Amino acid sequence: MTLARREWGEPGSPALVCLHGVTSHARHFARLAERLADRLHVVALDLRGHADSPWEPPWHVERHVADVLVSAPAGPATWLGHSFGGRIAYELAAAQPERVERLVLLDPAILLPAHVGLAAAENARRERSYVSFDEGIDRRYEESVLTTAPRELVAGELRHHLVESDDGRWRYRYCRSAIVAAYGEMTREPPPFERVRVPTLLLLGATSYLPYDHLLDALAAALGELLVVERLSAGHTLLWDALDETAAAVERFLS
Repeated sequence: MTLARREWGEPGSPALVCLHGVTSHARHFARLAERLADRLHVVALDLRGHADSPWEPPWHVERHVADVLVSAPAGPATWLGHSFGGRIAYELAAAQPERVERLVLLDPAILLPAHVGLAAAENARRERSYVSFDEGIDRRYEESVLTTAPRELVAGELRHHLVESDDGRWRYRYCRSAIVAAYGEMTREPPPFERVRVPTLLLLGATSYLPYDHLLDALAAALGELLVVERLSAGHTLLWDALDETAAAVERFLS
């Protein structure tokens, strides 16, 4: 199945493929892509169950990996993933290493403890609907535990993702069943870290709600000098809380 995608830069340039987290969409990477488009072909995909891509199951990790492989530009690329997108990028690097030149992982949800996955899945079962677009943006700060994200940045990105329904309430363009399934997938044991031997940038939010000690230890042991780790003054959603700092770190790594 081919996923919906957004593109920036020239198709003949080196490729950077961006994968969003649960409840998000390809436009999440627009501001970052605009900074990189002078030298990279940036492709961002709507994952299955999100935005303009098909919503039908299955929603397991292997299906997501297969989806993005057929939807991304052919040949090797740098893969960037946020949260669940980071898990998919990591799985792809383990399954198809010839397609991955480098990895950029933004606060990745590579392995969630079972109790964290359960709590997140139960929360995702609840309907998110709002009386107005402005109320939805106000609530997003609480829902995503945002700290320093500029309101105009969040509102601008969600303008096409949080839309008015026939009943007059505002809802996000994603499938709740796919979100619940994704949180279950994030608690599955990932492939051994020793199988992913590519230069990797790991950007972590200093106030993120995701637990990271086990991930840092495993990646450092497996990758050694191939791993670059930076902690930013941000929560889980780095491209909202720390857009400039995140973009600068990605540019340093890719250059």
